[in-house]
Amino acid sequence: MIDEPTEAGPIDYVIVEFPGSRMTGEGIPLLVDLVDRGIIRIIDLMFVKKETDGSVVGLEIADMTGDGQLDLAVFEGAASGLLGQDDLDEVAAVLEPGNSAGIFIYENLWAAPFATALRRGGAQLVASGRIPIEAVVEVLDALDPDRG
Repeated sequence: MIDEPTEAGPIDYVIVEFPGSRMTGEGIPLLVDLVDRGIIRIIDLMFVKKETDGSVVGLEIADMTGDGQLDLAVFEGAASGLLGQDDLDEVAAVLEPGNSAGIFIYENLWAAPFATALRRGGAQLVASGRIPIEAVVEVLDALDPDRG
């Protein structure tokens, strides 16, 4: 049995698909900033590509922007073991051939003290989810057609 950390935030994952495997690296400085400010901690980071024949290959952390520097070198070794082959198979199933995906597992450090206090009080998480931004915009536009 693994001891529960004394203070831990919720763990989330994000899968981002890159059509045509075109990765500009534009979001990398923002991700690094979130880590540097202690808002999140990257637990796992992996990139995969679905070839046009349907096979899936892992991609190395590399120079994604073409400027000669390893853009994600700061996250090299971010591999907790939480991502398994079954997870990669699920990602591959939703990728279009010729596209790549970044898979990020991260801890929400900002929420750690709150989550820890709730656990100490006996509370437990019974549901979690995300509302896609497109759905929020759609509802807001329907409520106020003059918005935006």
